[in-house]
Amino acid sequence: MRSHTDMSTLHEALQTVGETPESIVSVQAVSGGSISRAFQIETDKHTYFFKWKQGAPDGFFRAERDGLRLLADAGARVPEVYAFRDGHDGWILMEWIPAPDMGDSSHRTAEALGGMLAALHRHPGKAYGLDTDNFIGPLPQANGWMDSWTDFYRERRLLPQIRLAARQHRLPSARAKRLNRLLDRLEKWLDIPDIRPALLHGDLWGGNWIAGKGNIPWLIDPAVYYGHREVDLAMSELFGGFPPAFYAAYREVYPLEPGYEDRKPLYQLYYLLVHLNLFGESYGPDIDRICGRYVG
Repeated sequence: MRSHTDMSTLHEALQTVGETPESIVSVQAVSGGSISRAFQIETDKHTYFFKWKQGAPDGFFRAERDGLRLLADAGARVPEVYAFRDGHDGWILMEWIPAPDMGDSSHRTAEALGGMLAALHRHPGKAYGLDTDNFIGPLPQANGWMDSWTDFYRERRLLPQIRLAARQHRLPSARAKRLNRLLDRLEKWLDIPDIRPALLHGDLWGGNWIAGKGNIPWLIDPAVYYGHREVDLAMSELFGGFPPAFYAAYREVYPLEPGYEDRKPLYQLYYLLVHLNLFGESYGPDIDRICGRYVG
């Protein structure tokens, strides 16, 4: 953060928690993904994690704060949010999670993460969705309550991404026809007896959890809503997967229903459509493969 504007934004954020510009000891850029700029801010009192996004959509950081609070209220471990500001020059100031100690075990951390996610998924909702809309990465994610999981997944997850892909000219005619056939037949695979709406992280890939000190895992960057718990697990397997200890611990606490492997690609399809809309055609062949599996 070298420009006067950059530092002014940082100073404004720190002032909300009683810090002054003179208290800053160091400012270090850290990996924050492709969506926001991220920094470790050390003062003479505290260490913070600071994310800043110019051109952030309205409600972007409020949704992150509210999602983290919802996860925390359900018993998940998340960093504390100290302050945020929405708008064009939005930011969020959070707790910094220290790195694991040399003696900490990645195996035990993965086990703890699996157990924590299983406990989160036992937190029930009144229906599928959420009171408010939020975001999946930088893209809007529609929620609202629905009683049917299949209808919710079709109307609030797949269809918005398919329509966005069409507007961006990323749906060749053959792909569009297959996706439409798949939408018409979702009940065949997703009408599962006795599904309970579970609180989901909503964007559970390997970059959205942190290993902290003492074998403690932390969840970050949620896209929360109440849905079928298999969605989180399917996303966790999409880009390389989590450690085996994570899945073993999850299943020990909360065994999966039969048929998960048949449903998993359908749940991964949502995230592949998101990536198609964000990053382009490199994700198209995987979408075509999934469509071909279900509708030929």
